[in-house]
Amino acid sequence: MMYPRLKLLHRLLADDGVFFVSIDDNELASLRLVLDEIFGASNFLSNVVWQKRTSPDARLNLGPAHDHIVVYAKRLASAKERLNKVPLSIGRTKDFKNPDLDRRGLWASVDLTGQTGHATKDQFYEINTPSGKKLLPPAKRCWALSETSFLALDKDKRIWFGKNGNSRPRLKKFLSESEGSTVWTWWTNEEVGHNQEATKELLAILGEDSTFETPKPTRLIERILQLATDKNSLVLDSFAGSGTTAHAVLKLNAQDTGTRRFILIETMDYAETITAERVRRVMSGYGDGSKAVIGLGGGFDYYTVGERLLLDDGMLNRAVGLPAIRDYVAWTEGIPIGQCTPLVPLETEGNASSPSWMGEAHGLGLFFVWDDTNPTTLDLSLLTQLVKRPGRYLIYADQCALGEDFMRRHNITYKKIPRDITRL
Repeated sequence: MMYPRLKLLHRLLADDGVFFVSIDDNELASLRLVLDEIFGASNFLSNVVWQKRTSPDARLNLGPAHDHIVVYAKRLASAKERLNKVPLSIGRTKDFKNPDLDRRGLWASVDLTGQTGHATKDQFYEINTPSGKKLLPPAKRCWALSETSFLALDKDKRIWFGKNGNSRPRLKKFLSESEGSTVWTWWTNEEVGHNQEATKELLAILGEDSTFETPKPTRLIERILQLATDKNSLVLDSFAGSGTTAHAVLKLNAQDTGTRRFILIETMDYAETITAERVRRVMSGYGDGSKAVIGLGGGFDYYTVGERLLLDDGMLNRAVGLPAIRDYVAWTEGIPIGQCTPLVPLETEGNASSPSWMGEAHGLGLFFVWDDTNPTTLDLSLLTQLVKRPGRYLIYADQCALGEDFMRRHNITYKKIPRDITRL
């Protein structure tokens, strides 16, 4: 079930795009083998471990506490370049305090010593603490800054000597000036949420009548979006579930005035009542009284899948209709969606005088010769009806009566209906 979908997702992914897939321990090894084959083992980026529970399951011994989020890229170097730092997490911001009531707000202190291996002589000097104590770097260490830089920071009150003013100096890093933090592969539930939080979140949005077994917390998808998207990225979730991805996209857009767009795909019968309904309520607002949540704004279109183009026996499904068949074939040959020439009247000039004409792509003129009642044969008579101008042409028909040498001399390529219609 997964292989053809992963293959298609790889085709759809941007060259600098990043692919995330959530999986538990049971199928992790199998998934990695499939992804290595499709993406290439060299494009493996990371295996994130997400702590999905807050406490052990009392019913199980060695019960699962985590899931995996496997990360691949289409082109690893390009993807690594576009990965972002993320806002400091809840857990990390707990390290920020303001014991000296600095006007710049919360700060955390960092070590001001370094290894001596690449030190210069101006990193070895004596520091006078506010209490009058004189300090040299610890043994086999140096100061991380030159004396000039240190004195400038001390004058700007960015050096912390401890509450008593006689501790080894540390540099103050202000939360308001933080550019974010790098990300490692262990994501705690304190940072990105957990299963119980996700269930409560969905319950608050949809009420008790709409249950969903395994929703993802919005904060988890937010972390992925913060890491891998910019303000105008397009995000695809091919197993949309309860619609958490759309919720996270809208929430992040509201935070940074972004214009990220989302595409959700869901084949289960709750696509309308849970997936789409959650997105509607998140956009417009939900809840009553003190529990009311303001809508995030935005909009989306809801589509359902139509008739299958190709039946199990490989034949075209006539119920789809000729215009839809032509549009699909044109798109697979490189004509953008919506730009396929519609069925035209015979009096139109040039090659388009034929109702079989579809347009041009990659230097080829495309014809799709179809008759609902009889097989079509590409012969000399049909060719002269189709082609009115010299050029290179690709012609779809049920069968071909022209020889290969003739076709080659006249720059004609033939494809058989339905055998040569590309299957996604």
